[in-house]
Amino acid sequence: MKLSALTLVRGRREHLINLMLSLDAQTRPPEELVIAWMQPEAHANLPEVGFPVRHVFVESEALPLARARNAAVEAASFDALVFLDVDCIASPTLIERYRQALLERAALYIGEVHYLAAGAVPRLESGALDVKALHAAGERHPARPAIEEHELRPEPDHGNLWGLSFALMKADHRRAGGMDEGYVGYGGEETDYAWRLESVGVPLFWVGGALAWHQHHAVYAPPWPHFEAILTNARRFQARWGRWCMEYWLDQFVKAGAIRWSPRAADIELLRYPTSDEIERARLPESARFG
Repeated sequence: MKLSALTLVRGRREHLINLMLSLDAQTRPPEELVIAWMQPEAHANLPEVGFPVRHVFVESEALPLARARNAAVEAASFDALVFLDVDCIASPTLIERYRQALLERAALYIGEVHYLAAGAVPRLESGALDVKALHAAGERHPARPAIEEHELRPEPDHGNLWGLSFALMKADHRRAGGMDEGYVGYGGEETDYAWRLESVGVPLFWVGGALAWHQHHAVYAPPWPHFEAILTNARRFQARWGRWCMEYWLDQFVKAGAIRWSPRAADIELLRYPTSDEIERARLPESARFG
């Protein structure tokens, strides 16, 4: 089975370089990497890798995450797809394990992601990524399960789709209608996508051995930089599914006095916008791995 790896990029050149190096060091690399650029130009001086790299450009002032993912799928040459966030470093068996799972059964698969502290991307003297040190440095998210290396574990709640790292077949992506491009900016589009896949009978599994490490970047709690997008996208999700997503973030906005909302509400009442000082204070210290 031939497989396309897909990623979305705006900025984060160093993160992309590490992702590409990790894909080049796989026990069985992907047959290609498709980069959906959410910016006018590709980054210069990217590493040479042992597989083709395809480029598609999807520009928008707001993050066009759903549209970029759909564009990456349509640009992919192969039917098996692995989505990796640009902030991810793939462990050496990630592509092989996703490939094995898709060969066994067409489904939606998610792998573990462990989080790295700021600056914690260890390298060997040769410049290659230090996999042993990455294993030691990565920390499992407290809300996510530990998966055995060769385990395939059914996940009954599609709301647990983890957009950082997942795999599926192109036919299932299309059968679900792809991602809803009406979601603009950050938040909600992945949960909506998971439920669309569930609605057409695509099951969800955790995959052991498909570990990725998440490279550190600025995190905000509450996520004020995405305030308006989260409200807009949460309303879109509620209108379609009759329930809310991103409740944790909405609750943070409630506690800050920015909105009036509850899980039983029919809408979100905007009370105020965050101030610039409030946004800056919400930025977590570099020692924080989880938002």
